[in-house]
Amino acid sequence: MRCWHICKLPGRVMGIPVLRFSLGVILVLLVVAGALTNLLPNIKEDKMLTLRREIKPQSTSALDSFTLIMQTYNRTDLLLRLLNHYQAIPNLHKVIVVWNNVGEKGPEELWNSLGPHPVPVIFKPQTANKMRNRLQVFPELETNAVLMIDDDILISSQDLAFGFSVWQQFPDQIVGFVPRKHISTPSGVYNYGNFVLQAPGAGNGDQYSMVLIGASFFNSKYLELFHRQPAAVHALIDETQNCDDIAMNFIISKHTGKSSGIFVKPVNMALLDKETSGHSGMWHRAEHFLQRSYCINKLVNIYNGMPLKYSNIMISQFGFPYFNHISKI
Repeated sequence: MRCWHICKLPGRVMGIPVLRFSLGVILVLLVVAGALTNLLPNIKEDKMLTLRREIKPQSTSALDSFTLIMQTYNRTDLLLRLLNHYQAIPNLHKVIVVWNNVGEKGPEELWNSLGPHPVPVIFKPQTANKMRNRLQVFPELETNAVLMIDDDILISSQDLAFGFSVWQQFPDQIVGFVPRKHISTPSGVYNYGNFVLQAPGAGNGDQYSMVLIGASFFNSKYLELFHRQPAAVHALIDETQNCDDIAMNFIISKHTGKSSGIFVKPVNMALLDKETSGHSGMWHRAEHFLQRSYCINKLVNIYNGMPLKYSNIMISQFGFPYFNHISKI
């Protein structure tokens, strides 16, 4: 009995400290285990990150995005303004700036210092100031669709989003905002002319046979097709420093057997060349229309015929017609 009391007493006296000690050890082990667990890689999270990386290229695939190509010369201030504006375009994958100021450093550092920017901009310095530099097969071009815009044109994001949706319906043609036409003469010589939107009730409306690429969407495969054209075509463009857009209309119409382009009526498009003290647009030159008429006739000789076809299709966000006056574009 005495032994029982001697053994029982320590049990009762030491019971609470032993329990506290055990709980303390368990708590320490749990804390250490939790800390070690946090150091281990999160397999589920890593899998999700990998999945996101795999999904991301699909969300900006060649079918649902486009690359903006802009050629510039002596308009740095205006260029930066336009780049900032076009960053907000939906579905824009990348911007390629064709820098034609030969021997002069581009504004890449300045542009990057103003960032970060949601869409990457790549500057491509050129070794010669040529109009056809913008029609190269750029290795950075990863999309089927090209949006080409002159460096003095401001087009609203809404117009561009709508224009891209139209191009997706007509991916083998130029879809753009500036139509032009060739005019036949009794002597067999062709002239270059403007496109006039006629008032409702004035017949079937005027026709166009070209859509200028300086404000347009077209398939990137046509850059390769342009590259493979006869040397006489490239020589003509270099000789005139003009007419690459006319040549592209010839090439596409000849390739498809259809009219080269689809005209989309812009709601908000502005020409900004008067806002810069830099190089003014070629269309200001007195010989501009004569030079382009010359190009048309030279291209007819090179291709042994006139491939351009007339069209009176005009696609508008607000239906056609929605105005009651004559408007020149």
